[in-house]
Amino acid sequence: MDVVMIFLMLSTITPFLFIKLKKMPLAIAQSVLLVGMWMYYFQAVFSTAPAAFSPLWIIFYAGLLLSQIAWIMFIIYVISTQEDKWQKSYQ
Repeated sequence: MDVVMIFLMLSTITPFLFIKLKKMPLAIAQSVLLVGMWMYYFQAVFSTAPAAFSPLWIIFYAGLLLSQIAWIMFIIYVISTQEDKWQKSYQ
């Protein structure tokens, strides 16, 4: 469950990454998915884990997928902005 908690924390930060990247529809979608992700987590911790392909299960993994896409987009954004700064300093 520790790995799931780490992924939940990273997913909780994800809407702010989308806002930084100026992707407001994705930020809203991730915010909605976050509610389901936390519901899935609390149900799995305090009760039994929802069955595979149940609505909470689908929301949880869709949120994880969207979160990982956001982090990759953010890393690409940071690298591209840093390259621009390096190129300007050499010219």
